[in-house]
Amino acid sequence: MTQTTETPTPATTPTAAPATAGPTTAGPSSGGTAPAARRPEQREGRPARRRATGRGGERGDAQNGEQSGARSGDRAVVTPADLTALLSGRWGWVREEARATLPAGIFTTDPSAPLDVYRDEVMGLVRELAATGSPAHGFPREVGGGGDVGASVVQFEMLGYGDLSVMIKSGVHFGLFGGAVQSLGSAEHHRRWLPATIAMETVGCFAMTETGHGSDVANLETTAVYDAATQEFVLTTPHDGARKDYIGGAARHARVASVFAQLVTGGPGEEPRGRGVHCFVVPLRDADGALLPGVEVEDDGVKAGLNGVDNGRIRFTGVRVPREDLLDRFAQVAPDGSYASSIESPGRRFFTTLGALVRGRVCIAAGAGAATQQALAVAVRYGLTRRQFTRPGADGAQEEVVLLDYRAHQRRLMPALATSYVLQLAQNELTARLHDLQSAPEGSVTDDDQRELENRAAGLKAVATWHATSTIQTCREACGGAGYLAANRLPQLKADTDVFTTFEGDNTVLLQLVGKGLLTGYAEDFGELGTWGTVRAVADQVRSRVMERTTARVTVQRLLEAAPGRDEDADLRDRGWQMRLLVEREAHLLVGVARRLRRAKAPGADAAAVFDDAQDHLLAAARAHVDRVVVEALVAAEEECEDDATAELLARVGDLHVLSLVERDRAWYLEHGWLTPGRSKAVLAAVNELCRELRADARLLVDGFGIPEAWITAPIAHGAVPQPTPVPGTGRTTTSTAGAAPVEDSAAVAAVPVQAG
Repeated sequence: MTQTTETPTPATTPTAAPATAGPTTAGPSSGGTAPAARRPEQREGRPARRRATGRGGERGDAQNGEQSGARSGDRAVVTPADLTALLSGRWGWVREEARATLPAGIFTTDPSAPLDVYRDEVMGLVRELAATGSPAHGFPREVGGGGDVGASVVQFEMLGYGDLSVMIKSGVHFGLFGGAVQSLGSAEHHRRWLPATIAMETVGCFAMTETGHGSDVANLETTAVYDAATQEFVLTTPHDGARKDYIGGAARHARVASVFAQLVTGGPGEEPRGRGVHCFVVPLRDADGALLPGVEVEDDGVKAGLNGVDNGRIRFTGVRVPREDLLDRFAQVAPDGSYASSIESPGRRFFTTLGALVRGRVCIAAGAGAATQQALAVAVRYGLTRRQFTRPGADGAQEEVVLLDYRAHQRRLMPALATSYVLQLAQNELTARLHDLQSAPEGSVTDDDQRELENRAAGLKAVATWHATSTIQTCREACGGAGYLAANRLPQLKADTDVFTTFEGDNTVLLQLVGKGLLTGYAEDFGELGTWGTVRAVADQVRSRVMERTTARVTVQRLLEAAPGRDEDADLRDRGWQMRLLVEREAHLLVGVARRLRRAKAPGADAAAVFDDAQDHLLAAARAHVDRVVVEALVAAEEECEDDATAELLARVGDLHVLSLVERDRAWYLEHGWLTPGRSKAVLAAVNELCRELRADARLLVDGFGIPEAWITAPIAHGAVPQPTPVPGTGRTTTSTAGAAPVEDSAAVAAVPVQAG
């Protein structure tokens, strides 16, 4: 039978110039910064806001939409390539490279294969990946790398569209082991270890976490005691709680590890003592794969997901490594055992060491975003072909309703789709910030710069991975029984991404770090916590700090200055009003938690208990901060977007994201007078309306992710859906999959309608 499509019909689609790229074949044709989204009002110096134009009918069918972008009469066309360019960021060339060179096997693995077979398949694919040269992007040029930190993050991100075991296995070797050597080692360490890492002549793993200590890295219990007589460090696991645990690569393939341990040493006449956590390069296996003396490894076994990664536990019993295998960028041990560091404070030295590894958190946020986009592409495409129920009062010959025409289904998928767009923009901004700081000349990066980067990385990692977990589950449910089939990838994506919320930092702990960083930063800028003034004063200070940090400083300032207050008549889609709500919430929560923590300074107070009692408040303030930072990235992208039609679509996507945040927290806004009951109901209505408006652009938006068609392997994403067929003479229909064809080919969706602003 012929499958019904959801594409515009010739009768309703304006003539437009043929698109130069299909929706899933390629994104921008060149690298560099994506086209910037500046609205007409901003270019003319007016307040950066517009009222979005309503479009489509109640069903929101694509046939009812209108076009925009390339002009045809008074209409224009936005293509998937336009959106792919918008989302590509500074490293679009890396995305193009990945689309052209990633091994095809990354998208066709069999996670149900026997454990060792699957692990070896993943290892083979990582070697194929290494042969393309792309994992070398982030390593120093002196050792054969590209010297491009941002490129390494985006290369990792692109792996998130495929088998996530390959992404993580690659990330452990190149990003964590290689990254530890690069970030914590000297030029000599780089020369000794990095060329072999790039070529995969050796396979590394990253041994930080212990059975008894995960987030609490400062209290790891593995020891590395210096023996001046032999000029060696002796590594020991004192008990089972100190085993290195959940270490990717340890169980089967890794030959060497970057091991974090408590360094114990003393110079001549000095009693050896603990110097804190340091990192050592420790061989685990010989060239034939046999464990070396003193090294014991236990397989962690089958996990909920990521079973292509061979996680294991490592125990050390008197394992000796040369003095030169201490990664000594920040601290050195002389042959006689004397300890020296350019960073005098042990606490600051510890946080500097961990801060040098921040790239891992940035990468996990990026990979989670790609996996989420893959899930949304499957669920949205399925929702545009799957039909259920006829409308009330319809005769038996009427077609059943497309799932995405139902408000409930739109509510499931469209806000998540909008948030994925905005998070991608924030991710691009974070990647650029990481690149700029880690590429800066030695000594030019301030403590404030580094602290801000670490806070942003922690916050975005938490929000992006929580978004992945909830969205992938929603996509699975939105596809019903089909979404539960392994062939359609959603169960595997769900299983593989679940751990993202706890590795590279437990998300709740990361938000606590963000909250503490906020309190520290604002106290330094504005005085002791006990002297902070009113919420209004601190809100002004928050806005001032925003102006110093945001990449869209002038635009944000103009938005906030022009924003209405608590006016009942203010436009809900006014970005200034939206930004003001986010700033006010962050400021109010920050002042509130600061006042609660003042009690810790009272005579006889139990400071730990006071802090514990305020943790929920601190987490809320941290989340409010991250929400605001993410929307700043949206504002920056809107400011930079040159094409009016693309900017108009991005504006409505942004509205849906921001108003969904307001809807989520509307109880707080009601309690604090920023919303009236009537206004709160209006927010709900606005979210519903935006879901309806954007439904007609749903396929365009998921195609805008730039995922090549061959990478979307779920059959239900390609029209493999049973379709109703009329039964002659009965007025009834039956279903059949015979002749089912892809719902839309690249030509059909190259130009999807959007109303010009």
